Amino acid sequence: MQTGLYIDGRWQNGAGEIENRNPSDVSDLIGTFAQASADQLDTALDAAKRAQKIWWAAGIQKRHDVLMAIGTELMARADEIGRLVSREEGKPLAEGRGEVYRAGQFFTYYAAECLRGHGDLAESVRPGVEIDVRREPVGVVAIISPWNFPVATPAWKIAPALAFGNAVVWKPANLTPASAVALTEIIAKQDIPAGLFNLVAGPGRDVGQRLVESRNVAAISFTGSVPVGRGIAASAIGNMTKVQMEMGSKNPMLIMEDADLELAVTHAAGAAFGATGQKCTAASRLIVHAAIHDEFVSRLVKATEAFQVGHALEDGTQLGPVVSEGQLEQNLNYIQIGRDEGAELLTGGDRLERATEGYYMAPAVFAGTTNDMRINREEMFAPITCVIKAESYDEALAIANDSDFGLTAGIMTRSLARASHFRANMQAGCVMVNLPTAGTDYHVPFGGRGASSYGPREQGSYAAEFYTTVKTAYVAAGEPA
Repeated sequence: MQTGLYIDGRWQNGAGEIENRNPSDVSDLIGTFAQASADQLDTALDAAKRAQKIWWAAGIQKRHDVLMAIGTELMARADEIGRLVSREEGKPLAEGRGEVYRAGQFFTYYAAECLRGHGDLAESVRPGVEIDVRREPVGVVAIISPWNFPVATPAWKIAPALAFGNAVVWKPANLTPASAVALTEIIAKQDIPAGLFNLVAGPGRDVGQRLVESRNVAAISFTGSVPVGRGIAASAIGNMTKVQMEMGSKNPMLIMEDADLELAVTHAAGAAFGATGQKCTAASRLIVHAAIHDEFVSRLVKATEAFQVGHALEDGTQLGPVVSEGQLEQNLNYIQIGRDEGAELLTGGDRLERATEGYYMAPAVFAGTTNDMRINREEMFAPITCVIKAESYDEALAIANDSDFGLTAGIMTRSLARASHFRANMQAGCVMVNLPTAGTDYHVPFGGRGASSYGPREQGSYAAEFYTTVKTAYVAAGEPA
């Protein structure tokens, strides 16, 4: 495996290096990976600007073929690359494999989108004038991706960027450099112009900041925290750079008195603790009707304690470690914050020892919480969920909507009328009925409201709103010969 940067069509050493260790076993050094200098970033940006024009001129069949080849290889190598993802990020092997396969599906989906018509013909109000409306690439797209889905998240940004004729400069998260290199190796082997795709790793304060301030960047797609997103937006406005940002969440799941309790517990626990709670769609607020509150909580605690926490690559592991020592310290700090606020910790919340030294944590359930507590206001990004008791559906809905965030939300109910009301009145970008809050499809739009998202939606055909610009052409038809 390469450990360098990929700039202007070739692999390069960086100005420095970082270590990459397995969070399941910190004695396992995955490798040392390059960090870019400011000059290397500038070289990548210049190369991308040149290559983009060549790529756009190559036409839709070429773009289709390249994206299809990338997606097909990702899916074929899902076991191999999925193992690498699990090794460096900490998610169980089944989740790692699934993520890589899904990344391949993004590329094959957007390969097909290359061949789809994205323009319109319109009648003019003036006789003898024809109008066509077409979409053209924005230019160079800066992609800044997170560590929790180190292949799938960049895939759903890179694929549409390339499909619509743009060039890419990608800054991945420093916690998961090996996954970034694996994806880049697949892209780099394709017949694409030198400079069309660039991997430029480095710290956000240096490389990331210079990237978002560059006049060569036409659009920035970012997934990460709210504070960083706000900083990117502030920096981007100086050049009027287009931005698309997916940020924090505090996703509610309503458990109503008529819910199938067994199904509700299964979905709530899976959504809260899947990927060790390190996903933006995790169910971190469980708003439970008073009539079934005690029974639901009792069953939830049993389900939580049944999770097998262990090495990500071992058979039987359901929850791997959290991604880093820093993340674990933050998680444990939130456990203490919840206790200090008066919440009742029913289970979990402590660091676990396993056969290998890693960042293991027992999944935690708080009860007796209120919506004004920090543990219900702030995104923890941890295997921690909080139960809030509600006396009625109306109160539960009001609590769910009382948040700065609005990414996903769910309800467990047998009532079609209540489900329909929830779909219409829940202020979230994605609403689930009798399903977990986590789990979305790749061919439809994804995004939220409030502090969760800013800018056009990601995924599906809606991605065209961000990765293209619209041109309206007026043509005088002239007199027939």
